[in-house]
Amino acid sequence: MSNNIYSRIGELPAGDAPDKITEGCLVLEGGAFRGVYTNGVIDVLMQEGFCFRTTYGVSAGAMNGINYVAGQIGRSGRCNLRYRKDSRYVGKKALKANGGIIGFDFVFGDLPGVEPLNTERLMSKETEFFPVATCLETGETVAFDKGSGPEDIFREVQASASMPYVSRAVEIEGKHYLDGGCSCKIPYRYAIDRSFDKIVVVRTRPRSYRKLIRSARRLDAAKLIYKQYPDFIAKLATSNYDYNRQCDELELLEAKGRIFVIAPSEPVTVGRLEGNIEKLGDLYWLGYNDTKARIEALKEYMAK
Repeated sequence: MSNNIYSRIGELPAGDAPDKITEGCLVLEGGAFRGVYTNGVIDVLMQEGFCFRTTYGVSAGAMNGINYVAGQIGRSGRCNLRYRKDSRYVGKKALKANGGIIGFDFVFGDLPGVEPLNTERLMSKETEFFPVATCLETGETVAFDKGSGPEDIFREVQASASMPYVSRAVEIEGKHYLDGGCSCKIPYRYAIDRSFDKIVVVRTRPRSYRKLIRSARRLDAAKLIYKQYPDFIAKLATSNYDYNRQCDELELLEAKGRIFVIAPSEPVTVGRLEGNIEKLGDLYWLGYNDTKARIEALKEYMAK
């Protein structure tokens, strides 16, 4: 097998998730290619019949959310572990075609070796899916709904996952959007505010991880590139602080049994644009095995 494709890709699970809906909300953190951890998590959730009615996803979490809501086991993993080294997905060809480092037009299309996306199930009125993005004009976090068709979702997920500095902003209804992680890296508050009884949050960093607080100097590039969007710059300035606050609150909510968290059981050394395909494959299996190990605890949480 080509060293551009994960050596164990044939071992990834496949098939359709059960049709039965699980009442509750799934929240998917972003993290670019650290989201391969989530590929493994959602595959086990679907295999075990946890098909939540509502899903919120930010950035890579939104890209994972498409395949989860579509009920396609293994599809996220096959997309990433087969095509990560293809420049139409990540690299020069993506930049030329999409104006950003990620080739959304490519990855949302039909991919050889990857089953076609089940758009009928994705668009089902029985489920909710909210890609979360950041509005440049206001600096606010926006949770889109499914819209009227798959093209709407693809556009919203592109907005959610378009990383600042290396991606062109996505225009939706006259406003411009970038990565939801710029303003809200873990969108669990939507689920809390909507009073969901059962909330499962999938992290892409260990529970203990916290970000360094940015110095004012590190925002110089943002002030230059996004100078017409002062509210967006202000949000970027506090994003790491906000993330650490979210992590602290998640620990408290988990300790109280209010939410259920699945997070890496060991440090994640994968970079945002990790190019080592075998390392990404290992991260997939970490997510898969971490979730297998917590399934009984999840069943107990859901039964309470």
